[in-house]
Amino acid sequence: MKEELFNNETKRKAGQQGKEESQHPVYQRQPRQLGLYDAENEHDACGVGMLVNIHGGKSHELVESALKVLENMRHRGAEGADNKTGDGAGILLQIPHEFILLQGIPVPEKGKYGTGLLFLPKDEKDQGAILSIIIEEIEKEGLTLMHLRNVPTCSEILGESALANEPDIKQIFITGFTESETADRKLYLIRKRIENKVRKSDIATREDFYVVSLSTKNIIYKGMLSSLQLRGYFPDLTNPYFTSGIALVHSRFSTNTFPTWGLAQPFRL
Repeated sequence: MKEELFNNETKRKAGQQGKEESQHPVYQRQPRQLGLYDAENEHDACGVGMLVNIHGGKSHELVESALKVLENMRHRGAEGADNKTGDGAGILLQIPHEFILLQGIPVPEKGKYGTGLLFLPKDEKDQGAILSIIIEEIEKEGLTLMHLRNVPTCSEILGESALANEPDIKQIFITGFTESETADRKLYLIRKRIENKVRKSDIATREDFYVVSLSTKNIIYKGMLSSLQLRGYFPDLTNPYFTSGIALVHSRFSTNTFPTWGLAQPFRL
């Protein structure tokens, strides 16, 4: 006789796993293989849109149009029963050099610095430990962590699940490149070393750390948001001095996957 697919032993394991994972925020981590569920079979169905100025010009109008494209794809992204917790939404843009200068950050000329957003744990001790690793790996490449910016966000619009897992979001600025041609390669190596070191550390909330993007060309804003929430959550995106000549937007429909802040897209290039 075939064994039940969800017998008492499976139920017992599920209950035990639930107790273990109840210590962590909802939706923060994927469960282990259990019953018919296997993370290897996860896939999703999402909405994607892209705008490009074929003449190479940059404008805030293009950013605004891209956000409207994203908002018009609400049907391609999923939301929780509260209509406030999205499976994920995001936008990839060119680095807004003029906007950064207007924030009082003395970055060098375009292409001579790297920047990107970081998802960090809100625990100050753990965040400090991760930032120490970041600084160490940057300095190993002969570069400098020039500035760490607190990214403005509007947490009030988040649903319960997204708010429970909301990271501290900061923007990192790295300078000291001698050759712009090799800058992105250096940033890639730095990111991989940081990720590996944090992963192998004993920092309690290390799984809450995520590098959203790190580049001399592009930047990504994303989160466990709905298509309608992205512009409201990140005030940067509505600043008229935030310009770009390209924009890639993504609205996530998790299907049989688990929504998290890090799994929102677009992913890094």
